[in-house]
This record gives sequence, C-alpha cells and structure tokens, in this order.
Amino acid sequence: MRLLLIHAKSFMFRALEKAIDEAEEVEESGKQYEFRNALVVFTTIEDGDEKDILAIVERATNEILDVKSKVNAEIIVLYPYAHLSQNLAPPSTAKKILNSLAQRISEQGVKVFKAPFGWYKEFVLHCFGHPLSELSRTISIEEAKKPRVIEKKYFILTPDGELVKPEEYKFKDCEEEFKVIVEKEVFRKELEGGLGRVHYYLKKFGFEWESFSDHGHMRYQPHAAVMIEAVSAYSWRVAESLGIPVFRIKGTNMFSLSVEPVREHAELFGERMYELRMDGNRYVLRFAACHQQFAILKDWVLSYKDLPLAMFEVADSYRYEQRGELVLGFRLRRFHMPDLHILVKDLEEAKEIALKVREKIFEEAAKIGREYWAIYNVTEDFLKEHYDYLVTLVRREGKPVLLVVYPAGLYYWVINVEYIIVDEMKRPREIATWQIDVGNAKRFNIKYRDIDGNERYPVIIHTAILGSIERYLYMVFDTLAQKESKGIPPTLPLWLSPIQVRFIVVSREFLDYAVKLATELKRRGFRVDIDDRDVSLARKIRDAGIEWIPYVVIVGEREIKTNTLSIRIRRENVQKSMTFEEFVKLLEDEMDGYPKVDSAMPLFMSRRPALYYLQPLEKS
Repeated sequence: MRLLLIHAKSFMFRALEKAIDEAEEVEESGKQYEFRNALVVFTTIEDGDEKDILAIVERATNEILDVKSKVNAEIIVLYPYAHLSQNLAPPSTAKKILNSLAQRISEQGVKVFKAPFGWYKEFVLHCFGHPLSELSRTISIEEAKKPRVIEKKYFILTPDGELVKPEEYKFKDCEEEFKVIVEKEVFRKELEGGLGRVHYYLKKFGFEWESFSDHGHMRYQPHAAVMIEAVSAYSWRVAESLGIPVFRIKGTNMFSLSVEPVREHAELFGERMYELRMDGNRYVLRFAACHQQFAILKDWVLSYKDLPLAMFEVADSYRYEQRGELVLGFRLRRFHMPDLHILVKDLEEAKEIALKVREKIFEEAAKIGREYWAIYNVTEDFLKEHYDYLVTLVRREGKPVLLVVYPAGLYYWVINVEYIIVDEMKRPREIATWQIDVGNAKRFNIKYRDIDGNERYPVIIHTAILGSIERYLYMVFDTLAQKESKGIPPTLPLWLSPIQVRFIVVSREFLDYAVKLATELKRRGFRVDIDDRDVSLARKIRDAGIEWIPYVVIVGEREIKTNTLSIRIRRENVQKSMTFEEFVKLLEDEMDGYPKVDSAMPLFMSRRPALYYLQPLEKS
C-alpha cells in the first residue's frame, strides 16, 4: 500500500464518470464534495496487500492517525488513487481494503470520508505548506505482517476441578510425561534433537523425503503406500462408528483467496500456508478439508431433523512448516488428514457430541497401546461460562490437563483440544484433535432451518480422530520402538502389515501347492507373497524377519502329505501347525473390524528387485 498524505486547507472533488466496470455506485453523479482542514490520503492498494488485510490495515491506520494528530486535521479523506504504483491490486481487493481502512479509522472515533472507488474525478487542493503538510508512506506486507503477540494464560486443571498455576503444580511420579509437555509448552524448555528408532522404522518401510520436490514432502514406496491406504480406509470406518450420518466426499486442494470466507478463514487459521498465483489470482493450498466440505455444505438444504450430520474426506493438506522443524512422518509440509466435520444445532449439542468424539479418540489410541495427555485451548468466555463442562472432560481423562486460555473472539473456535503422546526421545507429539467452531458456519453461509422454520447457523465440530494418517503411523511405530527398548521384537498389527502372509517353499517342486494356497488367501483379501527365490531356507526366513512378516508359512513335503501348514507367528515367536481352514479363521478373526486393502507388490519375490529400503536395521 502506498500513501500520499496532504494536509489541506481546503479540498474539493467531483465524481464525473465511471473509469472501470467495478466502480462503486455514487448516489448522485457529478455531486461535489468539499472539506476544510482535512488530511487527504491519496491511497494506492498494491498487489499482495491482501495477503494479510488485517495487518496491513492496522499498520496503515496507525500511520494515518499519527500524522493526523501531528497536523491537527479535523477529518481524514481517503482518496483512491491508482497513480502511486504500477503494481496494482485487483479492483475487488482494492475496494475491500479501502473499506476496511475507512471502517478501522472510524472505529478509533475519528471522522473519515472515503471517496468513491473507480471514478474519473476532478479535484482542487489547497495545501497548507507547513513541514508536515506533504508526506508519503509505503506500507509493505513484510513490515505490516508482524507476528501477533497473543496474551495466553496457562493453568493446570485437575480432575477435582482445581485450577493451578503451572509453576505451583506438584507433579506426581506417574506424571513424568505430563511434566515434559508442560515444560515445553509453558516454560519453553528446549528439547534434545537427534533421530530415534521411529525415523529408521519409517525409512525401513519406504517412508522417505522426496528430493525432487519442496523439502517436507514425502514419497511412499510400495510398503508405505499400503499402510497409508489401510489407515485411510480405517479412518472412514472410525468416522462411521460414531453413530452419526456421515457423508464421504472428495475435492480440490486449491482455493481462491478472492473468496471472502476462504480468505477470512485462512487469516484466522494462524498457521503458515502455501500460496500460489495463477492468471492474476491468488490461491491457497488447503491446510485441512474445511474449505471443500464447507463449500459443499453451503449448498445443501438442511433441517434441524438432519442434524447432527458429518462430512468426511481424507484430504491432502499443506502447511508451510519451517524447514528446521520438519520431522519425517510427523511434521510435514504435505500430509493426509482424515478430516471429519460434524454439524450440530447449537453449542450444547456440540458439547455432548464432543464427549463421544473424545471417547472414540481414546479408544483408538488404546487399541495400539497408547494413552494421551491433553492440552485444552479455550477462550476466556468459554472458560467462564462452561467451567463445569471442562471439569467433566478432565474427569473423563482421569488425569490433569494443560489449560491454555485465549482472548475471546481471536479465532473461530471456543475450545480446541490437542491429544499428545511423548515419544521414545521424550518429545511431545500432537496426534489427534477436536475443536468446537462457532464462526465458520456463518462465514461460509451454512444454514439449517429450526423447528419454527427460522434459518440458523449450525455449530461445527472439527476432528481428526486418528490424527493425520502419517502421525497415526508415527504413533504406531513409536509404540513399537518403546517396546523394542524393553526387548520386545517390533511387530505391526496384521491390518497394517504390508505383507500379511509369506509362503516359503522348501524347494521349487512345492511351488504349485504354495501358489494354490496363496491365491486363495489373496482372493479373500489378504496381502500375500511367495518367496520362490533360489536362495537357502535360512535366508528366506531371515528376510521375512527383516520385513516383520506376521505369518510365515513353510511349504514342504511334510506339509503337503499331512494337509497342514507349518506357520511361524512373529508376535508370539512360536511355530504352530494348523489346517488351512484354521489359519484362515485365525486371520479373519484378527482382521475383524479392520479394512482389507490390496498388496502393492508382485506375488512372487523373484519378480521384484532387491528393494533398498527393505534392508536390516541396526539392532533389528
């Protein structure tokens, strides 16, 4: 934004005719406007000023009011003037920023007049001529967009309803992980760096950085691709299990910042985002599934009878994380978010549904042997008006939570809960989350009709019950790393294992029999392969161990004659004999409730190269 500030003894202008199609309407064309002792602010809005309208308007307001106070002008006249720069913003953006600037100045109790935008105008100016009567200012987005200093208050809320300052809280022996979280979040304690076992586990199964892309973007080798697909499919089942009607959609990952609700939501989100420019327009790569789901929901005709309802998408999401903060499988610039948005009638119903969401989040963590610690981010008004509800939540946690209190109206949510694990390296890692959103329904014009036929805006619960797909897998691998440190061999759950069953033939004469069994298991939806390579039996068994294959079936003469299978079970570290039917039942029982997704590898190991990422791990 560029400003030319003239302290005018008198200033007159007349709007003559429209200069552009997007010109503002003027009640009476040719009407003359006159001012005395005015600070006339010739204003040019530049391309890029819309990146943070709130910041640039605030900075411009401060500059203008500072000059006004020094020259003692009686009124400020904002005069759109396209001649201070060749890098002009689109008309729609310029009008929006000028209107915001006029409103902000008015809110400070200062008399302000904005000349119409997009007109050819004649004017007569009589400048006072004192040293401060002619000034210029450039308001750059870099200068204006300084990080907001948000006044946050920290407390620890106990299941007894006691609110304690963190520095006064006495941690119990069983709260060592909670202490780590509080020290990091409240006291900004630096955490040790380094790579843990999870990093090597991820690489072992083909989760890697893509060097041909922007840093922070991952690629997924065949084993990793299967795991991503399995968790994606499972996240849909988890969403359906809430007992709320859920609609699965798919959408784009790019949204225009010229759409006001998209821009406003992006500004309120408060995270670093990817932006790109095409055909003169600015777009943001979505940071979650919100934009697409809200864009669809605004077109639906909803009744109170339809609520609650939910919309779901596994959204490829983008956040421009700082390079030094990137962590393979955890903090990424592009990731997969199984986003579930639940529409409810009002805040009270949102509180009830959120209890169910919370239970489901803990249930899913328990399935892989983890418990969460929680951070409750709440607004001051929500804390004051719903304190008993917060205590109810904490009692269900059965442990204290870190409570972070924000000023009211700062964001679109009133409560935002983060569920944290402390990983093998003693670092807090946020996995799952939910929040109650009271602002975006109105912003995106999502409505429903209540029992009296009146239009109302629903309250929206945002949740990722599993967390992002990658973070969920990070938690799975971290659980295995912590078990391995106690001497327990790492073993993936069957539903997540890239290869669930491997047939090892003692010699090639038994290959046809192995193919017959493997084909039947594959037909039933299991991921199977056959080690038909011309290597020793010991080598085949060792390689199956390297890939953490849950079930290894040895096929030789004895197995064919007895019509039984000799099966090595990794989880139990035993070898058992059973019939094919018994084995199928064992597999089906273990897969109950979990999705079956196809293998990403050829059936025969002899037809796949020696994949570099499937190599022995140190200590593995």
